[in-house]
Amino acid sequence: MKYIIFILSIFILIISPFYGQIDLSLNNIFTPNTMENKIFFDIRLPRVILAFLVGSILALGGLVFQSVFKNPMATPFTLGVASGATLFTALAIILGFSAYVSLFAFFGAMITIIILFSISKRFDFTQTSSLLLVGIALSFFYSAALMVLYFISNLEQSYEIMRFTMGSLDIVGFSNIYILLIASMFLLSFVIFYKRDLLLLLTSYEFALLKGLNAKAINYTLLLVVSISVAIAVSIVGPIGFVGLIVPHILKTIYKKSANLLILPIFFYGGIFLVFCDLIARNLNTSSDVPIGVVTSFLGAPFFIYLILKKK
Repeated sequence: MKYIIFILSIFILIISPFYGQIDLSLNNIFTPNTMENKIFFDIRLPRVILAFLVGSILALGGLVFQSVFKNPMATPFTLGVASGATLFTALAIILGFSAYVSLFAFFGAMITIIILFSISKRFDFTQTSSLLLVGIALSFFYSAALMVLYFISNLEQSYEIMRFTMGSLDIVGFSNIYILLIASMFLLSFVIFYKRDLLLLLTSYEFALLKGLNAKAINYTLLLVVSISVAIAVSIVGPIGFVGLIVPHILKTIYKKSANLLILPIFFYGGIFLVFCDLIARNLNTSSDVPIGVVTSFLGAPFFIYLILKKK
């Protein structure tokens, strides 16, 4: 089963750049200065790499959040990082700074992180549910503020904001990919470095303390690194939900291993999952590509309900 899934994943990764709304002639793809060559190397290939890196960050972030919070429903967006990025994106659009949307989104996400970790100092480090509730409260506040911005925006601005909230993998060239590559590799390396500590945290905080682990520092460090990586991803592609929820649970069901042994599989298959969703979004014969967030939500919402029913 595992090998079949792996082979299918590699197959999806290989064929994904070749399929889209415009059919490409294989003979012309590698011919310089042809339309097929530009579409493949400037649009399709960067988009597939972008989807893989973003999916990897979100899936691995989901694993870390579920482990730290000991909550199977926790995702990288639980703390309101995506909501903060969305609010500041809307603010940039309304103020006429559409060219700096990514910068504003990252700034909004980082402000959210600063607020969260400032408030977290008032809690005992074992009270992760309190931090979770603060994140949810911030998300509601950001949503209310976003509604106000919708109300005062014009039609064109509302459309731009709406497109961002649905997530988009539209990209030309590799400029943003280098940033995401650094963020994803740093996140992966960091989580692998702390995989033993992650196992101890999964066991219990008391056991981790008995083993000499500074559980508070590890908790907050993991959350901070994941939040910053997710902030970078969201600032570039917008909020793409359910990836961090679906992939870790599916991999735990297939591999039946502890979270610290699933770091690489979740990183890899998180990327594959988003590449697959993007392949669907680009091949529905619509007048334009369906926003990637719509596809992941269609797949994620039923799974979320199934998870709730299974956990009773």
